[in-house]
Amino acid sequence: MITIIVIVAVLVVGALAVVVARRRPRPAPPLAAPPMPQVLVSEPAPRPVLEDATPASLRQRLGSSRGVFERVRAIGARGTLPGDVLDVVEEVLLRSDVGVSTTDAIVGQLRTEGAPQGVASALRDILRASLDRPREVRDRAGEGRVAVWLFVGVNGVGKTTTIGKLATRLTGEGRSVVLAAGDTFRAAAADQLALWGQRAGADVVRATEGADPGSVIHDALGRAASRGADIVLADTAGRRANSTNLLDELRKVRRVADREPGEVVETFLVLDATTGQNALTQAREFLAAAAVTGIVLTKLDGTARGGIVVAIERELAIPVKFVGVGEGAHDLVPFDPDAFVDSLLEA
Repeated sequence: MITIIVIVAVLVVGALAVVVARRRPRPAPPLAAPPMPQVLVSEPAPRPVLEDATPASLRQRLGSSRGVFERVRAIGARGTLPGDVLDVVEEVLLRSDVGVSTTDAIVGQLRTEGAPQGVASALRDILRASLDRPREVRDRAGEGRVAVWLFVGVNGVGKTTTIGKLATRLTGEGRSVVLAAGDTFRAAAADQLALWGQRAGADVVRATEGADPGSVIHDALGRAASRGADIVLADTAGRRANSTNLLDELRKVRRVADREPGEVVETFLVLDATTGQNALTQAREFLAAAAVTGIVLTKLDGTARGGIVVAIERELAIPVKFVGVGEGAHDLVPFDPDAFVDSLLEA
């Protein structure tokens, strides 16, 4: 009897196991991988271009300033100009930061002479005539002397970057250049200039932070003379221009730079175009201390205040010699008055 019970129990357990096994889901068979094509890419895709093959024109670079003058370009009046047209011209000139006194003079001339060929044409002629100063850039010193370009300006205007870009231009022309890191009061200035020197292939003379700027200029001149370098580009401190100590320091640095074997052939005041009329205030404060011979106007592509060029030249009687129209190493270019005015007023 016990044997029969055991046999029945075994049969029941076996049957239950079969039932459970049948209800348990079976794993799906693996999918067969699709066959690989013999040719993955029939034609290779072109590599992406990181820079435009064709550089932007000056008109494109000065798009913001050009936009301000759109209303003038749209005026169809000719001959004697009515008051409402003169009001538009006045507003446009003020918005572009030409300045009150210069705007009054230009509008007065239009009121008197009219616009026989149209307002845009007449304004173009007036602006061109106001930008007729000599723009020759001196880069040669007297016999046995080393030419020096001295750079002055407040912090933040792009002074050290300007020096680096001009060094790149000069070495590209085959000139041998020494950079003098004379801004010893700003910790990053010498490092920044050293990086530009490495890019441009120019020698760099620097000192520890807080060192005497005049001694840095003196050492740079000595190195340039001993190695037969063509030109020294000298950075200077950029604290506020109304600091008596800074202006005294600039006078001292200039005296050092102008002693044998050096000869200061250009003193460039670097101004930020985006600051508009504030740039004029800075310029007036630097003129006497540094004997400025030319203006470098940076960031002209990033502002609608392009009229500040006219204000600077008309009110300070100092030529703008270089303008910054981009961030690239080659985007600091000699200022061309005709191209500048045409970019604003030509249709």
